[in-house]
Amino acid sequence: MSPSATLSLDQFLSGGFDLRRQLADHLALDLEELERRLPLATDALAAVAFAPDQTEAFYETAVGTGHLLELAAWHLSSADYIADTLRLQQQFARGQVLDFGGGIGTHALAAAALPQVEAVWFVDLNPENRRFVQARAERFGLSHKLRCFRDLDAPELPAQFDTIVCLDVLEHLNDPSAQLEQFVARMSPAAIALLNW
Repeated sequence: MSPSATLSLDQFLSGGFDLRRQLADHLALDLEELERRLPLATDALAAVAFAPDQTEAFYETAVGTGHLLELAAWHLSSADYIADTLRLQQQFARGQVLDFGGGIGTHALAAAALPQVEAVWFVDLNPENRRFVQARAERFGLSHKLRCFRDLDAPELPAQFDTIVCLDVLEHLNDPSAQLEQFVARMSPAAIALLNW
């Protein structure tokens, strides 16, 4: 099966690109235990101490695999909204794609499956998210087009991107304006950015 057939919008809507099975495997849980934990994930993450001036440390170290569970629960319960953003990405993404703060990798995987996308550069502070997305890319046969990094300073990243995807992230940053300025500096002349707040 080709990657683009594997990552259709219909498949996302019917199960988040096999998110439950992949997350259960990644966390070494059976499906029943995963289903028990998913509805509790938001409250569990909310219980983790958060200091607004330490956002980076919160996402990089404090939340651990709890962030995977919370994001999975949100993606599965917000499938129509996520599908709308995937439709936009399908229409506009091309060339070198930056998925900034990409969480569980839904948009990065879908972009990597698009023929008009050369490479996807997934950037996320959380090492658990990066490991999970890399495993998902390998599972879908997309690891040759999708690479994971902690931040934009990684020397392997291209100097400019043709598409920047940053969805449901900016509101979590200490200085979203500075991040937007960084994006502008890294955009190719005809680049497109898919952003929300």
